[in-house]
Amino acid sequence: MAPLLKSDAGHSPRIESVQPNAALPGGEVEIVGTNLGPVSFRRPVPMLGDLAAPVVLSRGKRMVLRVPEEAETGKLRILRNGAQSNAVELKVGAQIATGVHMVANPAVDRQGNIYLTLSGSRGQETPVSIFRVERHGEMRPFVSGIMNATGLATDTEGNIYVSSRQEGTVYRVSPAGATSVYAEGMGTATGLAFDTERNLYVGDRSGTIFKIAPDRQIFVFATLEPSVAAYHLAFGIDGALYVSGPTTSSFDNIYAIDRDGATSVFYRGLGRPQGLAVDIAGSVYAAASLNGRRGVVRITQSGEAHLVVAGSGIVGFTFVPGGNALVATNTAVYHVALGIEGWRAF
Repeated sequence: MAPLLKSDAGHSPRIESVQPNAALPGGEVEIVGTNLGPVSFRRPVPMLGDLAAPVVLSRGKRMVLRVPEEAETGKLRILRNGAQSNAVELKVGAQIATGVHMVANPAVDRQGNIYLTLSGSRGQETPVSIFRVERHGEMRPFVSGIMNATGLATDTEGNIYVSSRQEGTVYRVSPAGATSVYAEGMGTATGLAFDTERNLYVGDRSGTIFKIAPDRQIFVFATLEPSVAAYHLAFGIDGALYVSGPTTSSFDNIYAIDRDGATSVFYRGLGRPQGLAVDIAGSVYAAASLNGRRGVVRITQSGEAHLVVAGSGIVGFTFVPGGNALVATNTAVYHVALGIEGWRAF
């Protein structure tokens, strides 16, 4: 760390921006401003509410901090050499569920109930396949008996669709929890998404996107490079199907597939892209790493990408009504008030 520069002496720290301004506990955010460097080899102290946040890096115009595990949304300020900066809001995800095993996006029905998986390792039978978090916040076991529950989707009638990557089967679950087979033979079935015409798309991570019509006829919609983990699917407002599927590369793609099944690269350069969502402006959100920083990345239709939520181990991201979002790690799910409205096919 550098000693105090003469030009810094006697000046208060100032925060100009926090990038991103939302994070999960344990996530790393970057502060841009002035007089953020050490004083006589003593680092400034960032305070989030009443909690001191660990400093990862401290320079004159840049600081990186780690959000404390017990932190909540609050005002962030910097204490330095007896002076205090201005305060800015940092949004911190509030945990709504733990004891889950998520490998893709959560799902939300029209009544506001949230559906989460306890997926388990390949071939593992878990005591619960899907949990439901009801609107008042109570989490209950909802479905059992589906091995390696992976992708989730909902329809307008409140049915939940879930893929089993072990069986290659897609199940339909009624609002009361009754389970039936919807489609079989889907390979290593992972991501699910409906289009505006009620066709269900299934990502077989070995390289195929299947299209299941409302009458359950099955078509091969597109083929892609196989994924080492899963395909994640989301439809955009332009009718394109966006697909992520992490490979062994650290410079992966988000694909866009048009209505005729023609595939193009929407964005290249993400590390291990997973869960996808789309907002009402058409921007695509991916749980991924961008330039070595992990979290949720927003990609505009013009190809500009930046981090909107900081956090490690994120696998799923879903918008909920009111400008809020759900962010899922393998073991927990968080609610984040982003102030961004998501888009849904219906």
